[in-house]
Amino acid sequence: MKLSIPKGTRDFGPAEMQKRQFIFGVIKNNFELFGYSPIETPAMENITTLTGKYGDEGDQLIFKILNSRIHESKNKDVLKKEFDRSLESSHNSEELTEKALRYDLTVPFARYVVQHQHEITFPFKRYQIQPVWRADRPQKGRYREFFQCDADIIGSNALLNELELISLIDKSFSELNIPVVLKFNNRKILSSISEVIDEKEKIVDITIAIDKLDKIGKDGVIKELKEKGIKDAAIEKLSPLFDFKGSNKDKIGILKTFLGNNEIGKKGIEEIEHLLNNSNPVHTKIELDITLARGLNYYTGTIFEVKANAGTFTPSILGGGRYDDLTGIFGLPNVSGVGISFGIDRIYDVMEELNLFPESINKTSTTKLLFVNFGSEEEKHCLKLASELRKNKIACDIYPETTKKLAKQFEYADKKNIPFVCIIGSNEMVSQKYVLKNMSTGTQEELSIEKIIEKLK
Repeated sequence: MKLSIPKGTRDFGPAEMQKRQFIFGVIKNNFELFGYSPIETPAMENITTLTGKYGDEGDQLIFKILNSRIHESKNKDVLKKEFDRSLESSHNSEELTEKALRYDLTVPFARYVVQHQHEITFPFKRYQIQPVWRADRPQKGRYREFFQCDADIIGSNALLNELELISLIDKSFSELNIPVVLKFNNRKILSSISEVIDEKEKIVDITIAIDKLDKIGKDGVIKELKEKGIKDAAIEKLSPLFDFKGSNKDKIGILKTFLGNNEIGKKGIEEIEHLLNNSNPVHTKIELDITLARGLNYYTGTIFEVKANAGTFTPSILGGGRYDDLTGIFGLPNVSGVGISFGIDRIYDVMEELNLFPESINKTSTTKLLFVNFGSEEEKHCLKLASELRKNKIACDIYPETTKKLAKQFEYADKKNIPFVCIIGSNEMVSQKYVLKNMSTGTQEELSIEKIIEKLK
């Protein structure tokens, strides 16, 4: 049997995991610094919870879980009929599948809020770091299993929340040393554009097409709009926005002229100006991008996207936005929220390409000291000393095989990047002074266990 893993998934060894844990650590620390509390939700949700929240394209990327033991069903004719229907179109049948792997963390979060609304205090600030799954076509930067790091605040309409998220984004990418550009837009602007060009009913089709401008270009977007039934006159009115350039101030001027007295558009511009006038990122470039649509159906206000501003790897590494009524679909209306999601796997790829991980990550081990093992008596002594080190939060290990060959044990420590080795023989057990070797410099010194603890701390 040829061993492999499913396409779009990856294994991570110890060296890679240290780098990933570094990214997780920076983001988690900043989430907590900004007042967010952790939650977790199950890997799978009821399929009815997920479908209808991401648009037709998103729904088709949901990994469905086949109901167990369907071979025992007494309604096999129904199963066959439902299966045939699913072959013809994107059709969900609870006869075949009642559950699915979560597509993102936001919809499960909305479900969590509604279920636990009497247990939480609003505004509720939560962060969540868990994997999600999408039945997408794998390619560079696009995986079928990947981690998201989400921060959301729900139960507040205040634009202060968006300003705080901009600060959180700026601080996190500054600490990761990734040069980034934060692109933002407002779904109110997109809604008003659809009204101005007299295609109000086609808002979803328009935003999905516009969101692909970077990928398929102006001609591709126009082609898709025509395929969706958008009139030529409407596309002609819309086309000037495909070449939306200049400073943020210039772009706002263009929008004000284009939207005129449209009330929704004026509200969107007001929110954009508030963010530009009151945010003060140190590290991050902010850019108003009218083509940014974020295809998910639930966004209603500000929408965010972050891309690396260096290197060849340019997909989004963060996304998010304001949603005014996501919980309404689960029976709790008029609860506004806003959130962002860091794409850990893409951030990892960017940092690898730009060589941004601290050198210390590659040169150190999670284990700080290795006890050599010369025999059963020495092993018993090492076990006691290892217990003392661990009580003092010092990670240590004992070479698992009893052997007199010191070189072999040194080689093991060297390959594992363990910085110190402790050598204990019969003389050392009597004197209780142990030889501590620095594997980097080669220097050795005889120390008591108390002194070793003091040194390694």
